[in-house]
Amino acid sequence: MARLAALRKGFELPYVVRGDPDGVPVVLLHGWVDSRRCFDQLMVALPHPIRAFAFDQRGHGDAPKPAYGYGLHDFADDVGAFMDAVGLEAAVLVGASSGGYVAQRFAVDNPGRTLGMALLGSPRSLRGPRPPFADVLATLEGPIDAAFARELSEGMVAREVPEAVMATLCEENLKVPARVWRDAFEGLLAAEPPLETGRISTPTLIAWGARDSLLPRADQQTMAAEIPGARLVIYDDVGHLPVIEAPERVAADITALCEAVASR
Repeated sequence: MARLAALRKGFELPYVVRGDPDGVPVVLLHGWVDSRRCFDQLMVALPHPIRAFAFDQRGHGDAPKPAYGYGLHDFADDVGAFMDAVGLEAAVLVGASSGGYVAQRFAVDNPGRTLGMALLGSPRSLRGPRPPFADVLATLEGPIDAAFARELSEGMVAREVPEAVMATLCEENLKVPARVWRDAFEGLLAAEPPLETGRISTPTLIAWGARDSLLPRADQQTMAAEIPGARLVIYDDVGHLPVIEAPERVAADITALCEAVASR
């Protein structure tokens, strides 16, 4: 059952939480047009000593869908407001896809509140060539076609995932209005890359699928070099969504990260 975190009057974000209340706090950040449901498998796989929170970001899932406010800083500011609402002074941030871009922005701006960071198929920059589906998004109107959402999600994975998982992913995509598909996408692309605006020195895991068709390996290696002590792991036979395609391995790597954070 999802709870509600009141960020401000009239603006509440639904979230789920699992694990020991005294465990290492982890905040899970989903990617563009996804929702907290993309972490269903991961949350089950994480051990009890980890206190994991997953929430729907603005415009996504069951969250409010305001008319504006879909820039990278808006999403990052919501992370801090969410943490305040659930009583977290600091946390390990886990970002899937563009959720990792949000995590980087938050970590640069709030180093004291970032205990660690895991970037799962996340970009270093989105200012390069536009992805092949960008032209379709520019003229996208609602309601979103279910076949289009399915094709997009299936194109991001490189291995078979359970049908129930893929169906849920697509159902959550369809909750996002066409204007948010467009505005959030353009907001991410327009943002200044966080690592070009400041340093991140927190313990960091970078997990990338070797069959990711969206993000080049070189960018992941650059991120690892720019973040002191970052650990880059390559998942063979995995595409752009390690959290969907290899949740147990992701859980093991996040657990190792949290153990390192707890021992500091």
